[in-house]
Amino acid sequence: MYVPYDEPLIAYRASPMNYTLHQLRIFHTISRTKSITKAAEELHLSQPAVSIQLRQFQEQFDVPLVEIVGRKLYVTDFGQEIARAAERILDEVDAIDFRTQSYKGRLSGRLRFSIVSTAQYFVPTLLSEFYRAHEGIEWQMDVTNKARVVESLERNEVDFAIMSILPESLNVNTLEIMDNKLFVVSNTPVASKRKHVERGILQDMPLIYREQGSGTRTLLERFAREHGLPTRKKLELSSYEAVKQAVLAGLGASIIPLIGIRHELEARKLHIINIKGFPITSTWRLVWLASKRLSPSAESFLATITKDRRRLVREHFSWMKKYE
Repeated sequence: MYVPYDEPLIAYRASPMNYTLHQLRIFHTISRTKSITKAAEELHLSQPAVSIQLRQFQEQFDVPLVEIVGRKLYVTDFGQEIARAAERILDEVDAIDFRTQSYKGRLSGRLRFSIVSTAQYFVPTLLSEFYRAHEGIEWQMDVTNKARVVESLERNEVDFAIMSILPESLNVNTLEIMDNKLFVVSNTPVASKRKHVERGILQDMPLIYREQGSGTRTLLERFAREHGLPTRKKLELSSYEAVKQAVLAGLGASIIPLIGIRHELEARKLHIINIKGFPITSTWRLVWLASKRLSPSAESFLATITKDRRRLVREHFSWMKKYE
């Protein structure tokens, strides 16, 4: 990591404050990422350029904004106050830019999403029409687990999230998108004379789990508790694709969303085990903070997806009905 400081950060102000919007944006990004390296990458700047702008911004204040302890950057309490003020200022500036473009009949700006990893198989399809219609919008999307999605919402780092288990600690607005059906899946078929295999099979079946914080794991553990089922955890993996590859390799069975295994099912590389009580069904939702003031581009996206979501789901995901 580039460490730019070889002298104390405190500098005493000898003239009126004269910082720029560019410096505000850089400091806000540093405060959010807690890293000069990550801020430089996100802003497409060099680390030395970010460090110089941070130093010049710091010179406007008599109180330190950040501290370097060892090789780690910490934002001071005062720095956090300045970062929050910077965010409000930058939001207003962005709103001016957005509205200027909207008067010209064009949408511009940035849309930021945080989505649970299982949603990666349908979100690009839902976004594609709006994406092509508004070339002036820059898109940012973090594909992660449920815990990180909730954290992004809580910190107001994103415009929208897509998830199936809603955060209990946040006041949010939601829009239902589509059903999320979870099946027990193996790389070999499990036949039964009955329509469904009894749930007790889960006691003897080695299961591959997602990591703590995953929505899929939360739903599986809730199902096991409600039915008094001990489950045999064989392996824990931190990504949905890793779980799918492990099942394909015969390392065990897992609870997998139907949306991501269409091709493997059709090729008969994966097989649904029809266990009583499955599929577990939840609903993927578009989620945003109730208190958030949406930008014009976010408002337009919300209006469009509200109107078109059922048509898009019907056109692109009707194949899922044959597994109901």
